[in-house]
Amino acid sequence: MSTLRASRSAVRAATGAAASWGPGDGPALIRVPALDRVAPVDAAEAFRDLLGLALLESARPGRTGRWSYLAADPLAVIDVPAAGRDPFRDARALLERLDRRLSAPEARDSPGAAGSRPPFAGGLVGYLGYDLGRRLERLPSLAEADQDLPELRLALHDWTLAWDRRLGAAWLAGRAVDGDGAALERRLRDVLDRVVDGLRSSAPSAAGADRRPTPPELRSRTSHEEWLRQVESIHESIAAGAIYQANLARRLEAPFAADPWPLFRRLRAGDPALFAGYLDLGPSPLSGAPRAILSASPEPFLAVGGEGNVTADPIKGTRPRGDTPEADRALLRDLLASRKDQAENVMIVDVLRNDLGRVCEPGSVRVPRLLRPERTAAVQHMVTTVAGRLRADRDALDLLAVSFPGGSITGAPKIRAMEVIESLEPVRRGPYCGTMLWMGPDRRMGSSILIRTLVADGERLTFHVGGGITWRSDAEMEWQETMAKARGPLRALGVVEASR
Repeated sequence: MSTLRASRSAVRAATGAAASWGPGDGPALIRVPALDRVAPVDAAEAFRDLLGLALLESARPGRTGRWSYLAADPLAVIDVPAAGRDPFRDARALLERLDRRLSAPEARDSPGAAGSRPPFAGGLVGYLGYDLGRRLERLPSLAEADQDLPELRLALHDWTLAWDRRLGAAWLAGRAVDGDGAALERRLRDVLDRVVDGLRSSAPSAAGADRRPTPPELRSRTSHEEWLRQVESIHESIAAGAIYQANLARRLEAPFAADPWPLFRRLRAGDPALFAGYLDLGPSPLSGAPRAILSASPEPFLAVGGEGNVTADPIKGTRPRGDTPEADRALLRDLLASRKDQAENVMIVDVLRNDLGRVCEPGSVRVPRLLRPERTAAVQHMVTTVAGRLRADRDALDLLAVSFPGGSITGAPKIRAMEVIESLEPVRRGPYCGTMLWMGPDRRMGSSILIRTLVADGERLTFHVGGGITWRSDAEMEWQETMAKARGPLRALGVVEASR
């Protein structure tokens, strides 16, 4: 703790430089060495009393999971309820407000700051639910909508704590609101005082061991027999030439109205993921119980970097991990040799190439990596990278509008596959298979696909699992695959799926 105590004077000196910064100076970027070895989930404990806690954490090493971000107490929040018609109008208005009120995107280091800067220094953080796609296309309305959650929720944050996993460096970033550098200085000092005091006075290990209420089991809304019939129905649609593939999911659920944060800590520790995330959604308007999204996703959705460079890394093809290294390698060899899984992956790559091609420069869309293996604690996947470069007249919101929901969790052709999904799944997906994201004033963006994700909606805890169904799919094997995908997150929580 001596390092934390010694850091306070240095922090105050660093934040003092922010007072003279104005709208044209870009974000304040401050290195905070005292937080270099602090887990973001432990730092987040200091902000749990604030509204809108958002933690986007790369909880394990990986090529696409370099940065972790923590923010809270947003300046503004927009929700798009089920009655809304234009899902991105309010989001674009919030971006325009961000452009007007926050400092420009060009970065300028504070004294002593050095090294790689975080790509996100404040802006929008939130999620888009899967059913937002219903506003982008004309789809039937058949499944039950039983979760009272917004289809889009974006919060405007003027500060963020950022951790660089590659270099082991922590940063505090902030943007002056309406050019008020003195207010920015006060804001950043409060953030650092909170986190330093919180780490000095609490024991993160005790918080991580919190064993407050957890449902003993989650029950599937879809029975084994119903699943077999649903897969057969998809086979019939493929035989009729309507689709090539559809992503079928089933929902596990249990009553739950307790604090979801301890569950996230267990999920993050027991099933660490490249794209772990926690979003506080505030209390339920019906019950007052806390609501949140808890994600251990292994899959990125879309990333937009400098110069408008776009990447997507769809996952298709899954096997469980083996009990021994030899069994693990045998399962991986089986995955990489599977014609069914290869075809499934390539079909989704074609969907994404088409989506990106609608907003990227002609000839820029390419596939630099095809069918490479990646592992999590419970499963191993086959992943492909699709890349492109946005046209000068398009931005990240345009990219989302043409690509959402992701092809890896819908099927091919996408719209017809979504119609099939709506006709088979008994309840709406809600946040599941949507995206959790951050977006800066410069329109850079990072996002994940919300799979391996739990939703606490104030009444219940829900968890979807699914997979891509093709002509070669065996219904029983696909059922077993969903159980393998559920195993890691549920085991981390100390929960089991109820036997059928």
